[in-house]
Amino acid sequence: MSSSSKTAVTLTVICLGYFMTILDVTAVNVALPALQHALGASIADLQWVLDGYALVFASLLLTFGSLGDRRGSKGVFLTGVAVFTLASAGCGIAPTVAVLQAARVVQGIGAALLVPTSLALLRHTFSDSSARARAFGIYGGIAGIAAAAGPVLGGLLTSTVTWRAIFWLNVPIGLFVLPIAARVVPVAPRSAGRGFDPSGQAVGILMLVLLTASLIQSGTRGWSSPVVIVGLVTTAIACVIFIQIEHRAKAPMMPPALFRNASFSAGTAVGFLINCGFFGQLFLVNLFFQKVWGDSALLSGVRLLPEMGVVALASAFSGRVAGRFGTHVPMIVGTVVGGVGMLMMMTVGFATSYLLFIPMLIAIGFGMAFTMPAMTAAVMAAAPGEHAGIAGGVLNAARQSGTVVGVALLGALANRDSTFVQGYHVAVGVSGLLFLVASALIVVVASKEVRLRVSPGI
Repeated sequence: MSSSSKTAVTLTVICLGYFMTILDVTAVNVALPALQHALGASIADLQWVLDGYALVFASLLLTFGSLGDRRGSKGVFLTGVAVFTLASAGCGIAPTVAVLQAARVVQGIGAALLVPTSLALLRHTFSDSSARARAFGIYGGIAGIAAAAGPVLGGLLTSTVTWRAIFWLNVPIGLFVLPIAARVVPVAPRSAGRGFDPSGQAVGILMLVLLTASLIQSGTRGWSSPVVIVGLVTTAIACVIFIQIEHRAKAPMMPPALFRNASFSAGTAVGFLINCGFFGQLFLVNLFFQKVWGDSALLSGVRLLPEMGVVALASAFSGRVAGRFGTHVPMIVGTVVGGVGMLMMMTVGFATSYLLFIPMLIAIGFGMAFTMPAMTAAVMAAAPGEHAGIAGGVLNAARQSGTVVGVALLGALANRDSTFVQGYHVAVGVSGLLFLVASALIVVVASKEVRLRVSPGI
């Protein structure tokens, strides 16, 4: 096999591993009502089916990113693919909602093993910055295909077979990836000096669990509930303790030195904000189609095609634009377009024509997809090579934390008003503002970098 062919196959199998972690997110969203009926689940149970996976995923990304740096990204990546594949089979046979939630937790472990190491392996495989930007564009494009296919496949399988088939889709993909990746994926350099940070890991997990539980409870108990207030205050205290631990630790799982680079810090913050807005919106739009318009799971998935279908093309285009003009251009354009699309959704209601929905969905899908690859390239380029795994872990921890917070927060906002539509308007308005805040942050960092290039002594 020639060097170029081996590189292409390496890119393919790495992207397919990431493909599985995205496919389940969008496919499961569409299947939630059917899952609720089959297993007798409550709305809170459904939120934990989504957030249980995302929460574990986010909590362990830093640990496993560091593990990849220390033990080798290739071995950790292969382990992640195997764990995710087995857990998917467990989800497919789950007899109760509790067993399903447990299997989703194991899926989160597998995803946390494979995602940051996949980024480290891509960074190692593509040393040229332009080629790397294009590779991250393809990486995002494959994820976009998964995101686009998820609602349709999820709706089709739920309507014609069973919601369980959604999880079984991952099994042949995982069995295909494992032997090929073991053969062709190169071994990335190790950073043998890195250790583990058990205190930081424990407090970080506690912080995310408290925040997620508090936000979910706010939807039923209200923001003034003592349970919610105590949970949020405790989350803030845990956050302060976490920062102190990371500054004092000999081998912090989230090295503070990484955040001294403005591009790394801004890119990580943008990752949190856009995931919070996008996946919170996705959760709500599925409920809107099925609760307000009375759609089936299949029809709901088909209606999402304008949003999800544009993701693959926009991701690949983003990589090309970033390779030519730099990462700031697609990030600013993407966040503005996506934010405007979400704000427009504040006008929809029971009698709104679906034709008016389509440009909003396209704007949101394009905005997310045009931003994400450029953001990923910016963060990974800003990190030292020996910390590629932990940098990928930090970025994806921020993104998955955003997903957790988005589903919990926007779901709570949607449930706070007397009708779902009123709450939905508030929630999508907040999601749009999150995108615009991300855009403002990118503009600030881009302006600072321009000033430094013009006056390097300042």
